[in-house]
Amino acid sequence: MRPSPTRVWGLPLAPLSRPEAADAVAALIDAGRPAYFITANAHYAMVSHGDPALRAINEEAAFLLADGAPLVWASRWRRAPLPERVAGSDLIYDLCSQAADRGDRVFFLGGPPGVAQAAADRLQERYPGLIVAGVACPPFRALSEAEEAALIAQIRDARPALLFVAFGQPKGERWIREHLDELGVPACVQVGASFEFVAGCVRRAPRWVQRIGMEWAWRIGTDPARLGPRYARNAAFLLRMALGDLRRGPGPEPETEAEATPPRMANAGSSTGLAAPPAGPLS
Repeated sequence: MRPSPTRVWGLPLAPLSRPEAADAVAALIDAGRPAYFITANAHYAMVSHGDPALRAINEEAAFLLADGAPLVWASRWRRAPLPERVAGSDLIYDLCSQAADRGDRVFFLGGPPGVAQAAADRLQERYPGLIVAGVACPPFRALSEAEEAALIAQIRDARPALLFVAFGQPKGERWIREHLDELGVPACVQVGASFEFVAGCVRRAPRWVQRIGMEWAWRIGTDPARLGPRYARNAAFLLRMALGDLRRGPGPEPETEAEATPPRMANAGSSTGLAAPPAGPLS
């Protein structure tokens, strides 16, 4: 049995290392029941904080992984700190290597036109035994009922064991949960910009930048006009949560939103617009 989650800013994060996370995904596949897991960063914590429906999706997930250095740092104020950051853009390689060894079928869904296919091709080159069950890139608009049904049927008929979805946060998590039973996939996950990193469309920060927890700063530098305002909102949320941790002191975080929200800030998300900004993760 996996250890109890460590709750950080309302997220029930599994205290798993990268190898343990890959093992946990293999266990989901072996169980054979429709399931999903979530890679959560500080941006995802922020949008979850102001959205009861999204918090319910988090609680129903098989597990959540800390894909963000601030979450790992904050966990050190808890009694069961997280062992490390498990970035989705790293885990996609681990899971595809594991899938190639095990013979698990993988489906790539979403991303800009052509990017999912490019990522799948690169991963097959890197892991020759990888079975790509399918690739789909729906348009960046609301799908009609017929288009949605056709997409779900395409994935279901491909019989993947692992489904990577690149719809952005939290759209991807919502879509997976809404269609989980129809899809019938035992391991589903929203992977953000991972397809673009794998395909080489976007360059990730050097490893030393990732190790010191400054990948977010690197990403701002790559596109300051677009990402700067988004990361500013994330930074404001981080400050609020850090102040709440200091007021509460070390120990387990309360599980209810009302208890976890710092005094006089219970409505801050709705009054400042922090509850639902456009997707833009703080890694």
